Amino acid sequence: MAKVEPRTLSGFMELLPNEQILFNQMKETIQKTYEKFGFLPLDTPIIESAEVLLAKAGGETEKQIYRFQKGENDLALRFDLTVPLAKFVAKNYGSLSFPFRRYQIGKVYRGERAQKGRYREFYQCDIDIIGDGELDLINDAEIPSIIYTLFKELGFDDFTIKINNRKILNGLFEGVNQKENSTEILRIIDKIEKIGKEAVIEELRKIDVKQEQIDAIINFIEIKGSSDEKIEQLEKLGIENETYKKGLEEIKEVIKNVRLFGVPEENFKVDLTIARGLDYYTGTVYETFLNKYRELGSVCSGGRYENLAEYYTDKPLPGVGISIGLTRLFYKLNELNIIKADKKSISDILIIPVTESLEEPIKLATDLRVQGINTEVYLNNKKLKAKFKYADKLEIPYVIVIGDDEIKNKKVKLKNMKTGQEEELEMNAIKIAENI
Repeated sequence: MAKVEPRTLSGFMELLPNEQILFNQMKETIQKTYEKFGFLPLDTPIIESAEVLLAKAGGETEKQIYRFQKGENDLALRFDLTVPLAKFVAKNYGSLSFPFRRYQIGKVYRGERAQKGRYREFYQCDIDIIGDGELDLINDAEIPSIIYTLFKELGFDDFTIKINNRKILNGLFEGVNQKENSTEILRIIDKIEKIGKEAVIEELRKIDVKQEQIDAIINFIEIKGSSDEKIEQLEKLGIENETYKKGLEEIKEVIKNVRLFGVPEENFKVDLTIARGLDYYTGTVYETFLNKYRELGSVCSGGRYENLAEYYTDKPLPGVGISIGLTRLFYKLNELNIIKADKKSISDILIIPVTESLEEPIKLATDLRVQGINTEVYLNNKKLKAKFKYADKLEIPYVIVIGDDEIKNKKVKLKNMKTGQEEELEMNAIKIAENI
């Protein structure tokens, strides 16, 4: 029989067990942090009706969606977690308490060209706060405190949460008679970190923005200083556009309350280049950078939107949220050796039976698990040396050998595999757990 080559599709991540342990630890840290702030779990289907999923899609997004027929059903794989959230809130509006605070950690699918560090299947870790008709601006200020707590929990200290407001930018564009191009200008500005100022200027010229308008836009986004100094300079510009003034008031309020939530000054700042490329952001926007690893790009981003579920209901449902692309972040951190997948096993202890009767070894293992100790029993018939080699290779911290003498005397030796030290203990799960 011809053998099939074991291969994984391009753009799909598969990890070795030691890497998967680390990935799961990161995912668990994110989940626990979200729950610490009172966010409720949500898990929407990976497959949705194409009509529902594509209600808001268009352009490049629609081209990237995995879509297929099953019988008479036109189906698609979710490409983010925001559209399924919009559907969920519209469908379950009467059963939810608002503001509705949800988190979701799950895989999404995009049929874009696979390249290093970018995947077709990847985990997103989202939180959103959805209001019923209105959502107080203080929610926008809480988001940076969640980002701050999360990245501290992940082990990072030197990072910056960059904050801006789309209304300020939109007001500027209206003021220089470029309102009709505002969405495209925002997308171009959003790329300034990646492509640089000169490339941004060139792209603005391509969409027929005049040189004096380009100068006004570039001078604006290059305003220097601390967050407070930038806000002061924005006020001094004296722009009378109502959208601009509204955005300025909002960012002042958000920055004031970010401090109220206890985010240190060194971990956030106003950055007028942050625009977020997606159209539906209407107010506050965020991007987070690890300062020593700027090549990673933004590791957590999001913002405020006016109406989450406008394609599914007439009820206005404003919200604010953020997302972390965990698969890409993990890949990049691992590639740069910022994180290390050192843990080869999740077992705290390996029990090695050297007796025909497995009753006592299995009972002890069960009792240890009750005590919260991850316990593995070596059940294969190998020589004792091979069994210890197994424990050593997986770096399992402790080993207990149980033979007939141990069963008779109700005593076992707990061996520390790192130091080689042995300690004789009662064959009692509580006593053993106290020594691990």
